Amino acid sequence: MVLSFPAGITRHFATHPTQPVLTFSISNYTRLEQVLPNPQLLCCDSTADGLDIKEFWVNMPNLMSHLKKVAEQKPQATYYNVDMIKYQVSAEGIQSTPLNLAVSWRCDSTNTDLRIDYKYNMEAMAAPVPLYNLQFLVPVDGVMARPQAMIPPKISKVMYKYSAGTSLHVITAGVGALLGRFQMENGSCRPSQLAVQFSSEGSTLSGCDIQLVGIGYRLSLVKKRFAAGKYLADN
Repeated sequence: MVLSFPAGITRHFATHPTQPVLTFSISNYTRLEQVLPNPQLLCCDSTADGLDIKEFWVNMPNLMSHLKKVAEQKPQATYYNVDMIKYQVSAEGIQSTPLNLAVSWRCDSTNTDLRIDYKYNMEAMAAPVPLYNLQFLVPVDGVMARPQAMIPPKISKVMYKYSAGTSLHVITAGVGALLGRFQMENGSCRPSQLAVQFSSEGSTLSGCDIQLVGIGYRLSLVKKRFAAGKYLADN
């Protein structure tokens, strides 16, 4: 979670050093795991663990000092992004993943057939949003006799890539398959692990929301996004 502050706030803090404490709450907090608040900037009530809403408040002197330092380093910036919280999201089973995958291989001495079945899963998201910038990358063990244009010489990897403006839930309603046949030079290959990348804007997998508590501040815009990190599928 990142908070962005307008550049003019440093001048405001300089002329008004005594400010109300910036406090916010996170709902659906029990969906989060391995929560790491910024130790220099955030405090919270540790006795409230287990509740579905968690309240945090900011160390204002440290925040003012941090923003002043950033302003000196980036004098042309219009906003200053400040990392507040890192976390992981609990996932339980295939219904918790936004993209369900199945990979099948057929390998013989001369050909390798690869099939990747995919399905867009709106149930994994707090609010269904499209998946963009999809890339499917899989190593093909062995030397291909006829490498395709997207396979660099001596690198046996195959990439399927949708154009940046294409969303998954538009492609065949989010359900489909990718097929490939590769001629091999040195015998049968071994099935390998598929890696997938994608991104999305406008929703989260956690379903968490942030709200300010108290007066003196306001949120002008809340952006939600998620992206695939280590997103893998085995045969």
